[in-house]
Amino acid sequence: MTTALLVIDIQNDYFPGGAYPLVGSEAAAEVGHRILADARSAGMPVVHFRHVSREADATFFLPGTSGAEIHPLLAPAPGERVLTKSLPNAFVDTALESLLREGGIDGLVVVGMMSSMCVDATTRAALDLGLDVTVVHDACAAPDLEFEGIGLPGSVVHAAFMAALRDAGAVVVASTELRA
Repeated sequence: MTTALLVIDIQNDYFPGGAYPLVGSEAAAEVGHRILADARSAGMPVVHFRHVSREADATFFLPGTSGAEIHPLLAPAPGERVLTKSLPNAFVDTALESLLREGGIDGLVVVGMMSSMCVDATTRAALDLGLDVTVVHDACAAPDLEFEGIGLPGSVVHAAFMAALRDAGAVVVASTELRA
């Protein structure tokens, strides 16, 4: 099996001072940085994603802003693919599927943001395509959310989505398990 590392939307707007900071984004980025270094050392293909909003009422990931740039801890190295998307599912309107198929890649290791949106949508799509997917849960982050007057802390949102992805067929591991 050939596996690639998928780095999803670890962008400046998700960090303190950004337009939409997530709970635990700094810790997740530190872990993601270590996973990225390991992938590079192992010669694993790496694909970075950048989300750029196209909606007129968007409040983050605005085109041409520093908030839409990839966070420096996970900056792409020369030769690593960087794809831009405007929807949560990284397979929609991008070259991701053809890039994976052409490279003979049948497995993904996923790190990124948001657990409850782009990580979830992309992981589910990859599973639907028959790919083996491992999500590194401590290299992902989620926002605080609210539903029907109930406040949901980002840690709970993150845990719920990781549990759901595991139930959907993804392997969900801590970075220490993956690195071992």
